[in-house]
Amino acid sequence: MGFDAKEQRRIMGTFATGVTVVTTRTGDDLHGMTANAVTSLSLDPPLVLVAVDKESQSHQSIRGGNCFAVNILSDTQEEISQQFAQPGPKDFSSVPHRSGTTGAPILSDAIGYVDCQLREILPGGDHDIFVGEIVAGGTGEGEPLLYFGGKYRRLAD
Repeated sequence: MGFDAKEQRRIMGTFATGVTVVTTRTGDDLHGMTANAVTSLSLDPPLVLVAVDKESQSHQSIRGGNCFAVNILSDTQEEISQQFAQPGPKDFSSVPHRSGTTGAPILSDAIGYVDCQLREILPGGDHDIFVGEIVAGGTGEGEPLLYFGGKYRRLAD
């Protein structure tokens, strides 16, 4: 007997998360997706993980690019989050970015980023868990964009 997926989503929606855009490059093609299933995994070696739906376009892009960057969004970047949450190819032309050490796009106004070489892919039900070793990273200015209860949120003082 399995647990109801809608109930799982409702319950887990009470866990506030930061909002990121995970990006990669495959040849000359840039790819990105909004993600909150992201976490720091290890400090030694420096590892992060991101869970990606096996059916998504981003899954094949990260696998093919052998790298990814996790861009942590500020509370002024809700529109970017919504743009990269849509299915299908993503247009980077209106999103300021630069190429990271791995070639993955780094979003210019993100409040933080880690640029990673893909080290391992682990099964996780209908998702795969991409483990990346951090090769570069940095922080910027601003407050985080949060997601809670099916809505974008911001920190309150």
